[in-house]
Amino acid sequence: MPGENLSRDEAHERAALLSVDGYEVVLDLRSAVGDSDEPVRTFRSVTTIRFRRTGEGTSTFADLIAPSVNAVTLNGRSLDPAVVFDGARITLDGLADENELVVDAQCAYSRTGEGMHRFVDPEDGEVYLYTQYEPADARRVYANFEQPDLKAPYRFAVTAPEGWTVWSNGAGEQDAEGVWRFAETAPISTYITCVVAGPYHYVTDNYTRGDLEIPLGAMCRKSLAKHFDADDVFLVTKQGFDFFHDNFDYPYPFGKYDQAFVPEYNLGAMENPGMVTFREEYIYRGKVTQAAYESRANVILHEMAHMWFGDLVTMVWWDDLWLKESFADFMGSFANAEATRFTNSWVTFANNRKAWAYRADQLPSTHPVTADIRDLEDAKLNFDGITYAKGASVLKQLVAYAGRDAFLEGARRYFKRHAYGNTRLADLLAILEETSGRDMKAWAKSWLQTSGVNSLTPSVTYDAEGRITELAVLQEGDELRPHRAAVGLYRLSGGELVRYARAEADITGARTVVTELAGEEKPDLVLVNDDDLTYCKIRFDEGSLATLRAHLGDITDPLARALCWSALWNLTRDGLMPARDFVSVALAFAGRETDIGVLQMVHGWAKSAVTLYAAPAWREEGGRLLAEGGLRELRVAEPGSEHQLTWARFFAATASAEADFQLLEGLLDGTAKIDGLDVDQELRWALLSPLAVHGRADEARIGAELALDDTATGKRHQTRLLASRPSAAVKAQAWAQVVESDALSNALVEATIAGFVQPSQRELIAPYAEKYFAAIERLWGERSIQIGIDVVRGLFPGLQDRPETLAATDAWLSEHASAAPALRRLVLEARDDLARALRAQDCDGRVAE
Repeated sequence: MPGENLSRDEAHERAALLSVDGYEVVLDLRSAVGDSDEPVRTFRSVTTIRFRRTGEGTSTFADLIAPSVNAVTLNGRSLDPAVVFDGARITLDGLADENELVVDAQCAYSRTGEGMHRFVDPEDGEVYLYTQYEPADARRVYANFEQPDLKAPYRFAVTAPEGWTVWSNGAGEQDAEGVWRFAETAPISTYITCVVAGPYHYVTDNYTRGDLEIPLGAMCRKSLAKHFDADDVFLVTKQGFDFFHDNFDYPYPFGKYDQAFVPEYNLGAMENPGMVTFREEYIYRGKVTQAAYESRANVILHEMAHMWFGDLVTMVWWDDLWLKESFADFMGSFANAEATRFTNSWVTFANNRKAWAYRADQLPSTHPVTADIRDLEDAKLNFDGITYAKGASVLKQLVAYAGRDAFLEGARRYFKRHAYGNTRLADLLAILEETSGRDMKAWAKSWLQTSGVNSLTPSVTYDAEGRITELAVLQEGDELRPHRAAVGLYRLSGGELVRYARAEADITGARTVVTELAGEEKPDLVLVNDDDLTYCKIRFDEGSLATLRAHLGDITDPLARALCWSALWNLTRDGLMPARDFVSVALAFAGRETDIGVLQMVHGWAKSAVTLYAAPAWREEGGRLLAEGGLRELRVAEPGSEHQLTWARFFAATASAEADFQLLEGLLDGTAKIDGLDVDQELRWALLSPLAVHGRADEARIGAELALDDTATGKRHQTRLLASRPSAAVKAQAWAQVVESDALSNALVEATIAGFVQPSQRELIAPYAEKYFAAIERLWGERSIQIGIDVVRGLFPGLQDRPETLAATDAWLSEHASAAPALRRLVLEARDDLARALRAQDCDGRVAE
């Protein structure tokens, strides 16, 4: 990635020098189809930028990453590309007050999901294109000023292969010459411009609200059309528009609203105004649980919220990325809970999204929600659990602190005051102070400008009659914050653990007494942060912890139950609860969990407890217990239910004994049957996976499965399973394909890494620890940022969980002090995960002593 970075200081200097009046981008994508004798397949991109000089200075630069530039013209003056273009920037000297820059370039199609991604469908040979830019890959498609605060209107014109349809941010139509021409956009940032092109299956609908009419579209590859439930996508879309119009009082400002589900997508989705893109895995090829539909709805609503938070009003620089991502993450759950059928979305948020935040906030790379983003590499890594989930959690706390009405009125004023502009933290705080009457600067200092997560623990004393004399909440952490939190008291009644008292309080400092609960009868469980109003790690007193070990499944409220599961998992990760104890609780109560999303999280945590946090000597027994428990619950689950499907997948993922493998083989070949379990193609791959990992399915068997599912998804499954086989030769080939070659697409890189790293093959992949540290700096310099992140994270030798690996990591960090900061951050994070695993294993091992 040498030469492709852009610093914050450079961006600020350029923004002070110029303003952009408009772009005209002309793309010729006919080269996407047919054979190519080019070493890198390219397309022609001609960009005209009109801009004004508004500051001191006569030179600047435009951004472009392209194999070659045919011509550069500035104000009618021809510039020699060999002199002014260095592969990433075009030097522009002699600026006038008003300027016109024309750049004619050959840009490359991408196989990494960055820029103009090109995909060939193995099922029918059709070619599909889409763009993905955030944070700074529009420059791979057209010349521009690649920073969020240089907004401008855009006109796109695209020539495409015959029979194709092309979409962009604005409405478009094909002219008599066959060129697709698109309406000029409102002023937007480079990273949210978009082009989608190909023989996509396209479905239309309309949203109407008074005089406002929004044309709706949804698309996917033709070969996925038979699985595409566009009606449900449109249903959630319309519910979202109703919710946001009701609460934002600002009409959707970007005309039409298309949603494209595209292949080999690196992200969940991207908020390009009028042309939102999603990973096509949100089109379900087989039976999935309601949690999957809830997740898709949440993403649809998250991206829709961005139309206002991020697209209409955009951050000045990536320091304030949270101004869009935290709000969209919060509003996605908010809208899901209040406007759709997924009324328990706050349970999912508490159990799933916050787990992501808690992990990120305890890494050495933790940062305030408003981060210090020095350059684009920093920005790429800050699309993380803090910017999204912690920021959303903080906003949930803000709603409790300032009030819902004040929060939403602040949003309404924010949109109207800063429409089509760029903002910083101070702009939002000023408005929230107006609407809430609160001191938002002090709140922001505690919650947005400091890092780390607090722990809240109840401390209770009782009188001789067993009534509470004092209940205090103890706060720990580097930064003690003000929390608006609820404390719930629960007791066993008729076999159920139910809440009988609750009090809200402002938790400040190291110790806060909750006076309202004095005099209450002794509880069986004290739940701090009941109703999940704040962002914290929940701790328990000894009596409450004993209650959960014996009665977690008896908690009737799904949110309270989810909070307790999450709290026990945090105790396990922190080395305060033995991993085998968490496994025991999971095996005792997961079968009674009614919320399918929570159950899936508990399954994942239980597997991680055995793989990462259990003492090595207990791993085999722990794995056996999980498989036995999974099979037991599978057999008693309601036939045909989503719980049955979830337990089937869990059993397959934990299978390790001969009898387990025989059952999986029987389910695949039809000689075994579990009443109500529909073994569709996606489930077949899940059942086949452990057979490949344990040497029961060879290349021919995996190939036979691909013959049944010769699709893009099937190819990814096949690639993963081939790399997962327990063979030294297989591992060597997989390593070479990922580390020594860049021939694989982003999706197949991901699949190969997933297959290579198997917990049951620790010894087999041990030799690659040394190779990893020898390769990563070279690889980081040669690959795109996204592929670099995937490989450095994915191949870190975390399964070599012993002090020697920790020492090797420290040695690399010491010897590579000048390596790219983003690369060092990835290694530091992986080191922290490894050190955490060793501490937790030590905790678990002490149980056996």
